[in-house]
Amino acid sequence: MKTKRVPGPVMVAALAIPMALAATSASGQSRTSPRVSKEDGIAAFETVKAVLQHPRCQNCHIPGDAPLQFDQGLPHAMNVMRGPVGMGSPGVPCATCHGTANPPAAWGAHMPPGAPNWRLPPPGHKMVFIGLSSGDLCRLVKDPANNGGKDFDSLIRHVESDELVGWGWHPGVGRAAVPIPRDEFVSRFKDWIAAGAPCAP
Repeated sequence: MKTKRVPGPVMVAALAIPMALAATSASGQSRTSPRVSKEDGIAAFETVKAVLQHPRCQNCHIPGDAPLQFDQGLPHAMNVMRGPVGMGSPGVPCATCHGTANPPAAWGAHMPPGAPNWRLPPPGHKMVFIGLSSGDLCRLVKDPANNGGKDFDSLIRHVESDELVGWGWHPGVGRAAVPIPRDEFVSRFKDWIAAGAPCAP
């Protein structure tokens, strides 16, 4: 009679790896991680809202087609427009003045800032942040029909590693940086998603 083999520690560990991977949800959060309550998720979104409605973000997330500029949110000079894909008018793209990095500080204030892929959201999903309540902004951000088709994983990657998003914390001379540290913003963004991305009424 054959003796039944009991899996050893190595085999048990090997089996545990795919099981742990399978426990990861579509939002990139582990189902075994501590759950964030709905109330905490709504509270976490208040930090997200404070960042998104800072001038560095909302100046380009506009209801019309003319971006704003400076901390005061003034109409952009030279009749700059969104254009058909969000990168400026035909013949006058954003890259005409905005490079891939801020100009040297020695050049002084109010020089055109820069970051990779400088742009506005395209006209098909403008992602307007200005004047929205917490609930309305929350529903906008998580709606793939309005956010460019992004799921939760894509949203996290966007806020965590997109270089144009990161420019808000390093906007160059003469502009106020987003005051909430980026790692805190990302952490609270993830908390909101871990709670199921709940929205205030």
